[in-house]
Amino acid sequence: MTYVNGRIVNDADAHTMETQDWLAPYLEGEFKEVYSGVYSKREGGERIVKMIELAEARRTDPEARAKAAENPIQGAKGWLGFGGFDKDERVEALDWLGFTSQLVFPTFGLAAIGRAKSEDQAYAAARALNCAQIDFCNADPRMVAVAFCPMDNPVRALEEARFAVERGAGAVMVSASPAGDRSPGHPDHDPFWSYLEDNRIPFMLHIGPGTKRQPKGYMNNGRERAADLHGGGENLRFPDFVCLWYAPQEFLTAMVYDGVFQRFPDLRGGVIESGAGWVPEFLRMLDHGWHSFNKTDTYLQAMDLMPSEYIRRAVRFTPFPNEDVGRMIRDSSPELYMFSSDYPHPEGTRDPLGKFEASIADFDEDTKDMFYRANYDFMMFRDADRMAVAAE
Repeated sequence: MTYVNGRIVNDADAHTMETQDWLAPYLEGEFKEVYSGVYSKREGGERIVKMIELAEARRTDPEARAKAAENPIQGAKGWLGFGGFDKDERVEALDWLGFTSQLVFPTFGLAAIGRAKSEDQAYAAARALNCAQIDFCNADPRMVAVAFCPMDNPVRALEEARFAVERGAGAVMVSASPAGDRSPGHPDHDPFWSYLEDNRIPFMLHIGPGTKRQPKGYMNNGRERAADLHGGGENLRFPDFVCLWYAPQEFLTAMVYDGVFQRFPDLRGGVIESGAGWVPEFLRMLDHGWHSFNKTDTYLQAMDLMPSEYIRRAVRFTPFPNEDVGRMIRDSSPELYMFSSDYPHPEGTRDPLGKFEASIADFDEDTKDMFYRANYDFMMFRDADRMAVAAE
């Protein structure tokens, strides 16, 4: 019996826990030297490397490996999680979990792109990270590699998207921030959005790239900083947590207002690991803004749908396990929300399925199936695949 206990479940958020040399095999020359290690001392690299060494030692210890494989969701998390960076372990973990499909995002490999001191460095790091993620996911068709495309340069962003998709990526993550000095809705980016739409590849916003944090001034509070969820200093903390949804709201507002969702009606995307309790009110505020400004704003007048309808048509969201998904559904629509485990991150908790099941216990099976399976299938264009098969 698997963790999902017979239910069809797609996992909209899982991760690799990158090793120190994760990028190195995919880099050459000066870039190999710049990114010879994923972790720096400033990021708590020594502590991370020690955890990686412990997980690597488990491979040659049959007893320790068997114990880690017994119940992966309730076992160690992070780099010590079963299948965190070993793709053979991940396949075994998926067998136990029973997920039909799993989006696989990078974790700290993205920090290498953030350290880039030039555009060439940023795109070289993105290329290496995408190759590493795709190669990891090639171990099993259930794993869907999520590539990352910096959008600072519209031409290079499209080039990287093409490369990653042709190599096997099933989704493309972008930063939830302005695309360099442009809005993501700038016409210069239309070829990028057109490529994703034409190739039925969803875009992803995820905690990390573009995430807003509490302004530094608030951190000057006369107290020492607490450890993060991973036990060190690499991740966000409570004051940052309550800012997670600011950047996705700004990004999606731009996508609506700048007409991207109108120009590309079949474009789809997901907002992952940014919570979802804010979504119902965000939809209301979008429409409230339209009613307040449409008499004078020609761009609002040109919309063929209400702002919230573009979001409902194009975007899906992953709540955190401790959020009340039932309340969100009642306050908006059941087609908006998806299951995610965040495996093997600790934020996913030791029983995400149980927590979500408790919050939607009063709903019928069709609604539950939307949350666990169908909304993910829609976002990933798998609904279109099923319809095509049925038509044949």
